[in-house]
Amino acid sequence: MGEVLDAAALVAYAEGSVVSRTLINRDTGSVTAFSFAKGEGLSEHSAPFDALVHVLDGEAEIKVGGVEHRVKAGQMILMPAGVPHALKAVERFKMTLFLARVRPS
Repeated sequence: MGEVLDAAALVAYAEGSVVSRTLINRDTGSVTAFSFAKGEGLSEHSAPFDALVHVLDGEAEIKVGGVEHRVKAGQMILMPAGVPHALKAVERFKMTLFLARVRPS
């Protein structure tokens, strides 16, 4: 409680891998830090809840609803509930994923 964290240092890079570390996991939402080696990603899927990605390091291609976006360190992108999305590491990158487990109104 009240601990200051270096977000980019929460997960290390691993060659050819995706690494994750759950920071918060509650009924109402979660926060997870990820690192992706270059070329790694997550295939297209959708979720019943809103998700927000904050890129901490590197660059990713994130597709939301069929539209591709290049997202770099310091930038964020919203992935609305029910909308298909996918991501791929253009170069190795780290992100924090904030998932709100509350159905949008």
